[in-house]
Amino acid sequence: MPRYAAIDIGSNSIRMQAAETGDGIATTILAAERQVTRLGAGVFQDGRITADALQFVCENLARMSQIYQKLDVIGVRAVATSAVRDASNQQEFLERASKALGAPIEIISGQEEARLIHLGVQARWPQPGKRVLMIDVGGGSAEVILSEHGVLSEAFSKPLGSVRLTEVFLRTDPPAPIDLHRLNEYIDEKLSAPLNKIGPGPFDRAIATSATAAAMVCAVNRVARSRRDEADRLKASAAQIRKFYRDVSVLDLNGRRKIQGIGPNRAELIVAGAAVFRRMLELFQQPALHYSAAGVRDGIIADLAARGVGRELSMLNRDQRRSVEQMARRYGVQLSHARKVADLGHRLFQSLQPLHRLPPALGKLLEAAAYLHDIGHFVSDTSHHKHSYYLVLHSDLPGFTDSERQMIALLCRYHRKSMPTPRHSPCQTIDPDSRRAINPLVPLLRIADSLDRSHEQRVGDLQVHFRNGSVTLALDSKPDPDLEIWAAERVAEAFRETYQVQLQLTRVRA
Repeated sequence: MPRYAAIDIGSNSIRMQAAETGDGIATTILAAERQVTRLGAGVFQDGRITADALQFVCENLARMSQIYQKLDVIGVRAVATSAVRDASNQQEFLERASKALGAPIEIISGQEEARLIHLGVQARWPQPGKRVLMIDVGGGSAEVILSEHGVLSEAFSKPLGSVRLTEVFLRTDPPAPIDLHRLNEYIDEKLSAPLNKIGPGPFDRAIATSATAAAMVCAVNRVARSRRDEADRLKASAAQIRKFYRDVSVLDLNGRRKIQGIGPNRAELIVAGAAVFRRMLELFQQPALHYSAAGVRDGIIADLAARGVGRELSMLNRDQRRSVEQMARRYGVQLSHARKVADLGHRLFQSLQPLHRLPPALGKLLEAAAYLHDIGHFVSDTSHHKHSYYLVLHSDLPGFTDSERQMIALLCRYHRKSMPTPRHSPCQTIDPDSRRAINPLVPLLRIADSLDRSHEQRVGDLQVHFRNGSVTLALDSKPDPDLEIWAAERVAEAFRETYQVQLQLTRVRA
């Protein structure tokens, strides 16, 4: 299953998340890190990221990159939001931070930030058929999002982050009443455009994200900060949030830190953040909000997966494809068939990653074998798989290492007849890791080859579905694919024995 990493450089903290995900498969978080940086404090006061803040950010980015690099991620996206958008020295920040991370960092707009938040919420907590108001209050900005039937309908990004508002308005501890009044007037002014465009409802649900939302919901539900993960999808009523805001706005920092569910760092910002959520609920006339632990990082990972980032790692590059196609032509292979088998083999490799869990680079070897598995017919139709093995093994194959050429040869050897076993002499020529990788690849090549049994490319596409411990291959075909289904069923037993799951084939009419 593909693994991705996301880095969200916010105005208050950096978040890193690495996860494993795939079509129809629940996302598994492999690593998650958060570090408070207060990056926006200097920006919102002086317009620049301070030297100390920049150094601290770089140190933590380097540390976080070491974590996800050990997880074999195939795609990384790092984004910076409100504070870096506003910083006059953003170019210096990008150069130093990107170098520390070892990957490019991009400054995203408020609209892109809202899009990623929406994707993240939908990935973690889908809302099909609902009209949902989503609210995220970060360190530098707040995003107001309307989601209808799972689609982002409206999105606004406003300078209502908790760090920004605290730095600009709340300069005494506890806050002075006049400062709170000015803060709330400013919030109303900035929310007027979203309110006029979206309207006060009705909504099926209001969902709040961000650490401020987590702290509020934990506080009103008496959830300890150490158990914050349990707050996901918990609810807080508008009355509870109003009372929470009244309580925290008259307490000093030490008093706020004593409230269950609020961490020591969050206590510095909670008044401003709670003020935004309170006015959001009042202006949009919402009786309650639900907290979601999702955020920009979840949206990044969902977006990387949806766009297939890293898929090229399992595909032949231009030089490799030229090499195998030239060899296939030399031995009289029908290229239309070879290309179709290669395409179907790659689709199977990608879709079945939750089962085989092989490194992406092995997908290239499967694709190469799909081009070359029939070259043995040039020698003889009898035992052509053995002739294919010999020809690949003893040919010059530019673009591949000797070890890779051996594995391609073995895949050609076992694309029909018996499955590979350690006692077979061809299998004894490769190292144990390569030998173990061959077994799960062989059934995929056999199925891909069978799905073009007619050599007429009848199967246009295929979809893989996992259900109740079994795998279903849904074939998209205009012509009748009965011959292909029959052929695939004949070789399916090797798949069932290798993967220990049932395999079914169905036709989906184009």
